[in-house]
Amino acid sequence: MSEIKILNSPAVPNIPWQDPPKGLKGAPVWRYSENPIIDRNPVEKVARIFNSAVMPYGDGFIGVFRGEQTNGIPYVYLGRSADAIHWDIEPERIHFVNEAGEDFMPVYAYDPRLVKVEDTYYIIWCGDFYGAAIGLAKTKDFKTFTRMENPFIPFNRNAVLFPRKINDNYVMLSRPSDSGHTPFGDIFLSESPDLVYWGRHRHVMGRSSEWWESVKIGGGAAPIETTEGWLLFYHGVSGTCNGLVYSIGGAILDIDNPSIVKYRCENFLLTPEEWYEERGFVPNVTFPCATIHDPETGKIALYYGCADSYVGLAFTEVDKVVSYIKEYSVVRESDSEIGIR
Repeated sequence: MSEIKILNSPAVPNIPWQDPPKGLKGAPVWRYSENPIIDRNPVEKVARIFNSAVMPYGDGFIGVFRGEQTNGIPYVYLGRSADAIHWDIEPERIHFVNEAGEDFMPVYAYDPRLVKVEDTYYIIWCGDFYGAAIGLAKTKDFKTFTRMENPFIPFNRNAVLFPRKINDNYVMLSRPSDSGHTPFGDIFLSESPDLVYWGRHRHVMGRSSEWWESVKIGGGAAPIETTEGWLLFYHGVSGTCNGLVYSIGGAILDIDNPSIVKYRCENFLLTPEEWYEERGFVPNVTFPCATIHDPETGKIALYYGCADSYVGLAFTEVDKVVSYIKEYSVVRESDSEIGIR
């Protein structure tokens, strides 16, 4: 048995799973053979669902989904599943209210993440706050969704909470950007005692000289706590003569000071190769947003957006993927420092 374990996560005996194909080479991450698990035109008035987040809930699974409406405006939808593969997406957008219970709907919302911290579920997305910025809402029953104060001023994207407090503070990763498609981007970390006031900002890691992440990077799925540190699946972007390419990378952050990168894989873990990743509304995109992970078996199911058109599913095991990240790790000075200048 491997000594690398997933920590502080509930068991998920019904985790979706498929054994690796024979002859798997490279990174120990493999695609579900029936991908994509969500196709085009999934519900009325929604043309495409992608870049979405799911997690165990009750006896099954629940998710928040980026739905590109037929008017072109992205929004967040709720879905449920018995097996985390076949999804029933609600036809109406998630209805957000403020703390007083009054309607408080975002202008738009996309690329949601879903994270449980203690007894509360949080949805984090990118929305309009006089420019692209981070939206935040909470729920305990997936019936009432209460929007909270925007954590940061524009411009910012790709925010995700850690699944537990660190040193008594909530911790969030984000990627400060500009008002466009961001020809740059590093991952930063911020802390808050109450999810309202944010500070203690730290640089985590930036783009690298590796081709697949040389333009920008951004947070992906919520970090997974392991005996080696926080396992982070993130996206890295490269520039080509035919546009940008989004790949999935992996890193291990220090368990107590996650602005410190312990290991960072120089190789991508997954890059566009299949038709549903290479061909779509935005070609050549694999964009991680969530994992379901089982500490009893070490199995990890990774959910990712494909070509801004579909939802894909891939699998790995914590001991194999962490060992691979460590074996091919290249950590730079800006990764290993505390992140203050």
